[in-house]
Amino acid sequence: MDSGALEAFVVRAKAATYAGGGGKIPAVRVSSHDLEYREGDLIYRDSYFGGTDFLGQETVHLGDRPLWGMNYYGYILSDDIDAGVAGRVVTASLSALYREGRFLGGFRHTVDGLTYTDETTGDVTRFLGVEHITTASGIRAYELRYHGGRVLD
Repeated sequence: MDSGALEAFVVRAKAATYAGGGGKIPAVRVSSHDLEYREGDLIYRDSYFGGTDFLGQETVHLGDRPLWGMNYYGYILSDDIDAGVAGRVVTASLSALYREGRFLGGFRHTVDGLTYTDETTGDVTRFLGVEHITTASGIRAYELRYHGGRVLD
């Protein structure tokens, strides 16, 4: 699968699951939250633990063969927001990013006076990034660090 097709699939999958509120499946592991999106033999899965502070992994498989993955860890840094507010800002911002047909960095979006920023190095084949929410007074209130890329045999 070429990089462009892989990135387009990941964007559609992300838009349909966490950001779009869909794709929920029964927990795969104890206490996990699991989401899934399928197009033919392509399968995207997002599995995470926690809520205010959380840890997760996204994968893309072609049948039984892993093609791509991403790990992430997010956390609240300030009492200025809670997990519910952070989640609303992140989903609104990611939805706007996905409408641009991409999921990696260089993106800023404001929701109710809170500024979401995503910064990434690399591309869909190998990347490292951070997303964060800053209050109107300049306090970094939330942060998520992520990395991932292609999986090759």
